[in-house]
Amino acid sequence: MRLDHIAYRVASRQKTAQFFMDALGYKIQQEFAIKFDDGTTAQCMALEPPEKQKQVPWTFMGLISSGETWNATRHLREKHQEYHLPPEIFVSDGPLGSIVGDWVAQRNGIGGIHHIAYQVDSVEKTMQEWKLKGYAEFSSDEPMKCPGLTQVFTKPSILTGVIYEFIERGEHGFCADNVKNLMMATAENKG
Repeated sequence: MRLDHIAYRVASRQKTAQFFMDALGYKIQQEFAIKFDDGTTAQCMALEPPEKQKQVPWTFMGLISSGETWNATRHLREKHQEYHLPPEIFVSDGPLGSIVGDWVAQRNGIGGIHHIAYQVDSVEKTMQEWKLKGYAEFSSDEPMKCPGLTQVFTKPSILTGVIYEFIERGEHGFCADNVKNLMMATAENKG
């Protein structure tokens, strides 16, 4: 499991994306619009971390030191440690009256983190485990799927207040249909 992305709903996705690009080196991966049945829209932007642009794999193994301050002349134990790249960033905005615009308005027009997504080996198994252990309720009975992509949202956690997303996917990318369905599911749950 690794932190896959952090999703923000904001007043201006362009300004927010520019902040992440200037301050942290993120780059735009893709942009798309979501059109809802009621005629409203949400504009979405996915950003990838600078390490991703250098073709560093999402997960890689490295050696760890034997507990001493590391330097090149000291012996390293043959123990591997798994490392993960920083998460992608997903930013959306929308006009007042839309799912995203109303969510931002409820937060004094500033917005904020909407959810945190974790990449898991199996969305279905993770859902079953969390249901069995009583960790969360989900915004849908079944995961949402697009080619190469499976996702589901929890309702806001009674323990943390956070909405969690579980996701299985390839290297990168978002599916506009899944994003739309996920936005609609959390709108119904006031998430």
